[in-house]
Amino acid sequence: MVGHLTPPPALEWSVDNCTIARAMAILGEKWTVVVLRDVFSGIRRFDDMRVRTGIPRQVLTNRLAALVEHGVLRREPYREPGARVRYEYRLTEKGLDLYPVLIAVAEWGDRYLADPEGPPLSYVHRDCGAEVRVEMRCADGHDIDGKRAVLPQPGPGAHRRT
Repeated sequence: MVGHLTPPPALEWSVDNCTIARAMAILGEKWTVVVLRDVFSGIRRFDDMRVRTGIPRQVLTNRLAALVEHGVLRREPYREPGARVRYEYRLTEKGLDLYPVLIAVAEWGDRYLADPEGPPLSYVHRDCGAEVRVEMRCADGHDIDGKRAVLPQPGPGAHRRT
């Protein structure tokens, strides 16, 4: 006989103002993260991004415009001799704050999706050359080793479902 299962407590809380969903509304399209990868790699000009990624022109235009609109990138004018003014795309502080996210995605991809010879890109500490990794630590300074040691719970902006 199957007993009655108690619904998970998370079902009592609304996700209407979920910051993960809001972040994914900006970052969740595949080309957006590819554009960010290139900007973090120092590729800042539209034509260079097109050559490197193969993103269709209109898609790249839309992704860059959205990242500028959301304050992740800023446009800086430049002019080649004899040419019209064009723009480079530079990370804002809000954009730079995505570096740990990008590195976490790269770590996951390196672990599960890399070619047998290894990943095509690595992230290293500029000062010493050691590989950069993302680690979890609680606000009290405890390292979190077990991935199941993290417990999602309602935060200060949580609202009960109605």
